[in-house]
Amino acid sequence: MSFSDLFDSGFKTRNQDHFAAIVRVAMDDGIISEEEKAFLDRLARKLDISETDYKEILKDYQSHPINPPTSYDQRLERLYDLARMVYVDHIKGDHEEIVLQKIAIGLGFSTDNVKYVVDKALTLVNNGVDLDTFSEEMKTMNR
Repeated sequence: MSFSDLFDSGFKTRNQDHFAAIVRVAMDDGIISEEEKAFLDRLARKLDISETDYKEILKDYQSHPINPPTSYDQRLERLYDLARMVYVDHIKGDHEEIVLQKIAIGLGFSTDNVKYVVDKALTLVNNGVDLDTFSEEMKTMNR
């Protein structure tokens, strides 16, 4: 096995684990709604999850380890990536924001202010900010 195969395998596994964690959040109420399924479909494409892997993860999402972000900066980076996916796909509406709020809670953001965090994240992404600006604005949004 070559070094690039190891990297590709590790990257693929990390994406699958990240996707499985988001499926776990979507399944917190026992079902995946049509809106959540549509979001998961788009996310699977973005994370390069094959159809076979997608079905297997949906069937057995709890077998994947949860790799939560260990720092606030990593949580912001994942939120930035997810908000950009929502923005790039031109997803609008309450359903998509609710899914993003659930995922943000899964990333470790407080349930008390997750609506404001998601609103701010989507506004910043809509304004075309880069990751550094996004992170700084999110860190200082309560000041």
